[in-house]
Formats: sequence, C-alpha cells, structure tokens
Amino acid sequence: MEPLKVIVIGAGGRGGRYTDIMFEYPALFKVVGVAEPIEARREYIRKKHGVPAENCFVTWEHILEQPKFADIAIISTMDRMHFEPAMKAIELGYHLLLEKPVAPTAGECAAIYHHAQKHDAKIMVCHVLRYTPFFMQLKKILQDGVVGEVVSVEHIEAVGNVHQSHSFVRGNWGNAEESSFMLLQKCCHDLDILQWLLEKDCKKIQSFGSTKYFKRENAPEGAPEYCYEGCPHGENCYYNAIKLYYDDKANHWFRSSSTGLPDPTDEDVMEALKTTQYGKCVYKCNNNVVDHQVVNMQFEDDITVNMTMCAFTKGGRKTHIMGTKGELTATMSGKDNEWFTFYDFATRKTYPIEAKIEVAGDSIVSGHGGGDSGIIDALYRYITGELQAEEVSEIGISCKNHMLVFAAEESRLTDRVIQIDDFMKENM
Repeated sequence: MEPLKVIVIGAGGRGGRYTDIMFEYPALFKVVGVAEPIEARREYIRKKHGVPAENCFVTWEHILEQPKFADIAIISTMDRMHFEPAMKAIELGYHLLLEKPVAPTAGECAAIYHHAQKHDAKIMVCHVLRYTPFFMQLKKILQDGVVGEVVSVEHIEAVGNVHQSHSFVRGNWGNAEESSFMLLQKCCHDLDILQWLLEKDCKKIQSFGSTKYFKRENAPEGAPEYCYEGCPHGENCYYNAIKLYYDDKANHWFRSSSTGLPDPTDEDVMEALKTTQYGKCVYKCNNNVVDHQVVNMQFEDDITVNMTMCAFTKGGRKTHIMGTKGELTATMSGKDNEWFTFYDFATRKTYPIEAKIEVAGDSIVSGHGGGDSGIIDALYRYITGELQAEEVSEIGISCKNHMLVFAAEESRLTDRVIQIDDFMKENM
C-alpha cells in the first residue's frame, strides 16, 4: 500500500511535531505540501520531507486553491484560523487531523462537524491525552472495575506558573479575542478525557474563575514595560524574560516560540524580547484569559466531577477517582507518571498500581508510548479503516465534549447552572 499523502497547514510547534513523527514512518506517511507564513518553518518542512518548491505556500488559501493532491490535511494554525481552512479542505475531499480546539465558537464547531458528515470526511481532533499510556491504563483500570462504581472525580490541570506566563500571558493564547478563552484552549483536553474515562454524559455544569494575578495593578513598583530595560526586581522575579528566554540556552521551546524560528540565535531571542510581548513585564501584557477556574459537573448516574485549572502550580495533571471499592489517585507529572496509588476498602491498605501500559507489535507507538506518537498511529489506522470513529477522538464526540467547555464558560460569565441537554439542542 502506498503511504498516505499529507499536507500541513501551519508548521509551528504542533504541525512540526506531527510531521516529524510521520517522517520516521515513510511506509505510512509522505508529507507532500506545506502552507506556513514564516519562511524558516516552511523551509524546515520543505527540506526535511523533500517537498517540491511548487507545493510550498505562504497561506492556507494558497494551498487550498490547488486541486486536491493529498489524502490528509493537518490543520495546526492558530485557534481562530481553524474554521475556514477546515471547511475548505473538507469540500476538497481531504480527511483532517485537526488541532484542538476545533474552533473558537460552538457554532463553528458544529458547522465543521455537520460539514464533515455531508462530505464523508474523516476528522480526528488532537486530544493527545487519550493516546498516552498513562490515560489508557487509567481507563483500563476503571473498565476492569478496580474502584467499583465511580461516585466522584476530582481532576486538576496544574498549568504551571511559568507555563502560564509563557503561553497564556505573553504568548499567543493570552488574549481571548485573539485566540480563544482559557478553558477552551487549555482544558478541552481535560473535559474530553473525563467524559472518555467515565463513558457517561454530563447533564449539568457550573463554573467560576477570573484573571486574579497577571494584571497591571500587581506589577511591582518601578517595573518597566520590558524586562530588558532593567527592572529593579528582575533578580528575584520568577518571570524575568531575560532569564527565561535569553539566559536559559537549554529551553528550546521558549526560545523557538518567542522568535518563531526553528533554531534561533541569541541575537534573534534578544530582538524578540525587545519587540514582542515575550519580553514584556508579565504584569503589563494584553492578556485577559483566566489564571484559575473551577468547573463543577453532574454526570449520568449521579456521578459528580470537579475540574480545577490553576496557573499557580508546578505543573502536571492529577486525577482522584472515588469509587465504591476504593479510591485511586493518578498524578501525571515527571516520575509520578509511573505509578497510580489505590486505597482498597476491602484490605484497608494503600498500594501502587503500575501506570504504564504495555504496547505490543510494530505500530508507531511501540517503544514510544507518548500521546503525539499515539495519535499519529491512530490516525493511520482510522484513515485506512482498521479503527472506527468510536475508537478515536473523531469530530463528533470531540465537538460534543467541546460543548461542555462552551457551556462551562457561559456559566462562568452568566453565574448560572447550565443544563447540557438544552445547551446541546441549541448549539449542536
């Protein structure tokens, strides 16, 4: 069988990552086109994958003006640039790997879903957490009945204080009007994984949250607009841009994303710190997304779920599942990924359960085990018919879970409990 041909629209961090994985499996995938406005990123894809110059484009409009010349389009542009290329690519007959969130509004999410149905397009949404051994094993434990009947769940998305400052204050996702609101861009993963684990429908939702700390009135006295201008508090500031981006040569993610370049020099980084928000005082950016939020949910069978997103943490995720046979704690952070902790009501003892799931065979995820690799493996098997829609993060169930996010944000803004059945009828 010939490898599946792929075009990538948006060759930044996510698009680059997915195509890097595809490059390792030339029998399965061949990247044949790219659309990316930043020349260095476009050139990276062209050179690595041997893409013909005539198939390298600056914008999504340019590449989708061409007759269809691949099987799959990866859409990994910014949040507010998903809808139009997705709709056009579906019309042209492409299957999609669509970066989350699907779109910044409930209406656009629903439109993409219905358009895909009309044109028989297969779309997988990049909920990569589903494809990590950690969450695959957690789901297996629940399905095996280890905790009994699930009664309540606490889930924490610990964003991390520096990650918040980088991505959601200084970075591309700090302003909801320019990208999307925080719960959608960061936690559509989490609400998707909760519904996937429980295999139940959410019936009611309520949410609270705000931008508490990263705002101008909390700037220390004498702090300049930009860190390079010499802040009197710079030595002790957790968010000193010079230390985080320029001095730390090992943090390629920060240096690359701040400059938009695959391999930036110190001069490139310093120029970015002088001319972009990445160099601004963290209290003086144009951010308006929340830095902490809670979501309370009632699922079928009277299962209660609480999800907390908070910037003021080390980072990672933690899921606490309380069942009729015991309680299970799963922490996804560093070495904690290796073990779950279970308290057994029968023995009144606490013991570890291995968090790793064995991956057998010769698929992409053999020996890898990460979510990014896992979703590329699932994409191939979905497009070729080995996996069905209900076995992957396909557009229908993803949009349904996105609606929980939109309903939660409506609750936060209107201070009321949202009935999900009514919300779905209105929006989906």
